[in-house]
Amino acid sequence: MSGFLKAQSLGDVIKHLAIMVAIVLLLMFLFFFVYLPSTTNHGETITVPNLSGMSVEELEDFLAEKDLRFYVSDSTYEQGKAPFTVITQEPKAGEKVKEGRKIYVSINMKNPPLIKMPKLIDGSVKNAEMILKSYDLNLGEIKYVPDLALNAVLRQMVNGKDIKPGDPVAKGSRIDLEVGNGLGNTELDVPTLVGMPIDEATMLVTGQGLQIGTVIYMDSPNGEPNGTVLKQRPIAGDSIKTKIRTGEFIDIWVAGPQPVAPIQD
Repeated sequence: MSGFLKAQSLGDVIKHLAIMVAIVLLLMFLFFFVYLPSTTNHGETITVPNLSGMSVEELEDFLAEKDLRFYVSDSTYEQGKAPFTVITQEPKAGEKVKEGRKIYVSINMKNPPLIKMPKLIDGSVKNAEMILKSYDLNLGEIKYVPDLALNAVLRQMVNGKDIKPGDPVAKGSRIDLEVGNGLGNTELDVPTLVGMPIDEATMLVTGQGLQIGTVIYMDSPNGEPNGTVLKQRPIAGDSIKTKIRTGEFIDIWVAGPQPVAPIQD
């Protein structure tokens, strides 16, 4: 009899324990999967919309309909975009967030900020273009003018007026350049090179601010010594072109075989 009571008591204990465990599990289930979701919207998310290009006025109603808010965290300036429109946002479009999440946006300014004009003068056109790009300025008209400094920037201008390095200029401004074409303003008579040794002809040409162009070696028709200039273009005293500007080229034909360049180690 005592054994039967002991067995029954042990069975009751196990039964009671099982009931208690079941109750605890039920309470945990109700707490985590019913109560919490109903009070915290657990698991409910909203896909962040793309706000780029939207105006500030549009944002409030648009985001309110989606249970989201916004905050203007920064302002900057980008050319070609309307004032007071969204440039960037955080979180980005497509990300998942909870209801009521605040979206931080950067807005395009109405007027471009002023920056200091960089120095372009004496540099090359290619260098000027890179500098302007780094300063968010635009390369405008390039006007070539007579000057021995080939492709060198001689003047930098905004709206036809010179602008000095360090002067304030609006970001995105168009900067026009005057650039040397490698030729001077001075006009000279075409020098006579025929009959001269090539080294003397070269000294004469460079001394007058001119340049030796193409050099063609040929057999001498009248037995002139090797290295003698036989022909030139333009021709001295030519009725078609008697003047030449500083920086221009003179092509020459020279007697003898073409010299062999020394082999560089």
